[in-house]
Amino acid sequence: MTPLSRDTAPRASSNSPSLPAGSLIVVTGSMFSGKTEELIRRVRRALYARRRVQVFKPALDTRSDRTAIRSHNGVLHAAVCVTDSAELWEKVEPLTEVVAIEEAQFLDRGIVEVCKNLADRGCQVIVSGLDMDFRGCPFGPMPTLLAIADEVVKLRAICARCGADASRSQRLLNGKPAPDSAPTILVGAQEHYEARCRHCHERGVEAGA
Repeated sequence: MTPLSRDTAPRASSNSPSLPAGSLIVVTGSMFSGKTEELIRRVRRALYARRRVQVFKPALDTRSDRTAIRSHNGVLHAAVCVTDSAELWEKVEPLTEVVAIEEAQFLDRGIVEVCKNLADRGCQVIVSGLDMDFRGCPFGPMPTLLAIADEVVKLRAICARCGADASRSQRLLNGKPAPDSAPTILVGAQEHYEARCRHCHERGVEAGA
């Protein structure tokens, strides 16, 4: 069964003035750049405007409770945990107006079609996620989401080495840069990662090289 096996028809004709203007907003950047905080800020604005909101997070993100998302500075918001894009699609309620998705890089590529269809039927979709993995390469479905977004918010952290604007996530193993052969996904925070600028970001040396 595909992620979009449920009826995906828009709520009304795309030319109908009664159809809310759907959109896809992608908030991205390196670790520690404030992506989750920005997503929560936008969610709270939607709630203040009395819009129906659902927040989702991937099951792979185990850094906080399964029923919440948490920024690195402790800002917390309730969320629904999902294993993949198909489960997320099934859990979006018919009257939901705003769908927020945390750590989208951990979801399968079906999340692209889910986001497109939600926006097409009038939802405001807010996605946050890392644009690059620890190697500095595009991460999962994020490049496609960035390409099709109506709005991209690209945030910067502070480089842990030189204090410049940081755009990359440096993974450290025993205090040294992780080699390229390390698994792409390693969930963690300060215990495994630093924000680095382009100049200070390092690719690790393979064992025995």
